[in-house]
Amino acid sequence: MTALKDKRWWIGALGLVVVALVVFFTLQFFRNNAPQISPASTAPAQTGPPATSTAPRSSSPGNASVPPTQASLAPAPPAPSLAEAKLAAMTLEQRVGQTLMVSSPVTGADADSLYALDTLYVGNIFMAGRSAAGQAEIGAEVAAITGHVSGSRTEGARPFVATDQEGGFVQIMRGPGFAQIPQAIEQGQLSPAELLREATVWGQELAAVGVTVNLAPVLDTVPSAEFAPLNAPIGTFGREFGYTPAAVSSHGLAFAQGMMDAGVEPTVKHFPGLGRVTENTDVSAGVTDGITVRNDTYVAPFRDAVNAGVPWLMISNASYPRIDPNNMAPFSRIIVHDMVRGDLGFKGVIISDDICNAVQVSSVPVSQRGVLFLEAGGTMALCTNQGLMPQIYAGMVDAARTDPAFAATIDAAALLILQQKQAKGLID
Repeated sequence: MTALKDKRWWIGALGLVVVALVVFFTLQFFRNNAPQISPASTAPAQTGPPATSTAPRSSSPGNASVPPTQASLAPAPPAPSLAEAKLAAMTLEQRVGQTLMVSSPVTGADADSLYALDTLYVGNIFMAGRSAAGQAEIGAEVAAITGHVSGSRTEGARPFVATDQEGGFVQIMRGPGFAQIPQAIEQGQLSPAELLREATVWGQELAAVGVTVNLAPVLDTVPSAEFAPLNAPIGTFGREFGYTPAAVSSHGLAFAQGMMDAGVEPTVKHFPGLGRVTENTDVSAGVTDGITVRNDTYVAPFRDAVNAGVPWLMISNASYPRIDPNNMAPFSRIIVHDMVRGDLGFKGVIISDDICNAVQVSSVPVSQRGVLFLEAGGTMALCTNQGLMPQIYAGMVDAARTDPAFAATIDAAALLILQQKQAKGLID
């Protein structure tokens, strides 16, 4: 009986051992194969995120052993540039003013010019008309008018001061201290190197009186000497450097480089060219170039100028139906934006030809001309009739107030102008 009890005890003990071993190995199996959940899983020791993760891993600044995140290694956003800071400080009215250039008589400002500068915050000036008073007197007039564009009116952004100093019939400033500049067709007879030297002197004369922008040179190509007398805006006045795109390019760029060497911004004009028309957009409507196409060989001088780094480009007022059958050039996004910004890759200031006095644009309401030009891709609208500037200005302000897209267009144009002014040292 005792032996039977002993046998049952050993069998029971052996069963307990077996059960214990089964439980032990079962627990070990699940422990080795279950997901590891621990504090380390939310902050792994690896130096970057897992390959399957797209989110950066957070780290604690107080734990030096935890590597910094990718975001913490990124540089801080750059501080706003002076131009950006000035734009941010400006009212809408001041921003619109930066995108405008108003004329003022070179012989002395009139009431309309002063109203545009003092009341409308227009930020740029075109010295218009004719004066043979010489450097001293003209310089005094420039200083007097520019004194109206400073301080709180423009947040310290001083004006670009422009004039037309091509030579020949188109030379606004004359007299003691100014050379008698020959017509472009005569300049074209000089070597490019000689023209560069001469143009540098002409630019220095402008800089001496406070002019910062010359609305020259003309890069329009007139097809031939025989056609020149029929070409009212250019050939009639000898404003062409020659009769091939190559001649226009070589001498136009020499003129432009001379201006830049003197510290004056040249403006190549009148894109995409006025050399083939027979009427003048200043005094005629319906002026049309039915020949020029988008990739025309006559566009080559403008492309060369852009590649050479010219800072300003002026748009023609004519119509080019083989490029845009629906819009005159200053109001054509195909010409202003797609061709100038796109095809040529130009990044500087795109200025209009006069959109106030020009008969060519008379069918467009005055209040819409500046709006349409900027919507087409322009940067600065030129108005040579200061009496019409309030309508141009009001139309742009109203459009910016009611249309966020146009307000953004104004901001982009004003910023580009302020950046150019910063580069020229024209921002206090």
